Amino acid sequence: MKYTQLGRTGLKVSRLVLGTMNFGPQTNEPDSHAIMDAALDAGINYFDTANVYGWGENKGRTEEIIGNWFAKNPVHRDKTVLATKVYGNMAADGDAWPNHDKLSAVNIRRAVDASLKRLQTDYIDIYQFHHVDRATPFEEIWQAIDTLIQQGKILYVGSSNFPGYKIAQANEIAARRGGTIGLVSEQCLYNLAERRAEMEVIPAAQEYGLGVIPWSPLQGGLLGGVIKKEVSGGRRASGRAADTLANPTSRAQIQAYEDLLDKHGIEPGEAALAWLLTRPGITGPIVGPRTAEQLDSALRAVELELSEEILTSLDEIFPGPGPSPEAFAW
Repeated sequence: MKYTQLGRTGLKVSRLVLGTMNFGPQTNEPDSHAIMDAALDAGINYFDTANVYGWGENKGRTEEIIGNWFAKNPVHRDKTVLATKVYGNMAADGDAWPNHDKLSAVNIRRAVDASLKRLQTDYIDIYQFHHVDRATPFEEIWQAIDTLIQQGKILYVGSSNFPGYKIAQANEIAARRGGTIGLVSEQCLYNLAERRAEMEVIPAAQEYGLGVIPWSPLQGGLLGGVIKKEVSGGRRASGRAADTLANPTSRAQIQAYEDLLDKHGIEPGEAALAWLLTRPGITGPIVGPRTAEQLDSALRAVELELSEEILTSLDEIFPGPGPSPEAFAW
């Protein structure tokens, strides 16, 4: 496994991030523990979750599964850089009581204590805002975060799904407060097929020293060889990937992508991850394996070297917006 520092911090993290969203809803607890064992054995030390994972009436279940894994062996927690998130409504029926969601100081305090209990740990390495809270000023948010850091409950703070201007606003207000660490990471939707983050989110993150953690690196399976799997009778595309393939132009684009990689003997999903690892400012993509086999495929991507010829061809198939601000200025 290869490692890098998370943004401007001294924290060393693996170039792959283990996403746990499937733990509970799609992967049972014993299999989830086996995947975490294998990830740690392979050198992945960065595990990502969220308080709402488990979904519906099972919100919080994913954190519980991770907490039970920590409880089995204290070495697990010592070796893991643990990231979770706050924002979502934790009510099982979706009807949140006032102040039981988003980023008010009272909810942040309540949510972090609940996550610590489920995770069976006394601190969280990276506490992440899962979404922008338009109603709560950053002065209030940072006051709550400063208290949690002083209490030793969290060490660093990250964002998820923030636009560039909110990354700037959050860290400028943190700087004015003095002594507030500010955001050190941003999780954003970013992959070969979805490159809008290159326009403002990634430049803002680089400017303020945030590590960028792409989620959905395979665009919901679209970049994982979906057409090839359909032809061979494997798992059919669903959700966002199926919607994209229904468009003839988009389907031709994905076919060209798969044909390119087939010519070079490279698995599409591994190429999509390897491409992200070449991008400026990227700490590492989140991989969310449902099975041990999917984890093995992701691990191979770390060692995959894409030639300049392949990188150029990928840019031709999936052209990015271009440098910022030229991409939108003229």
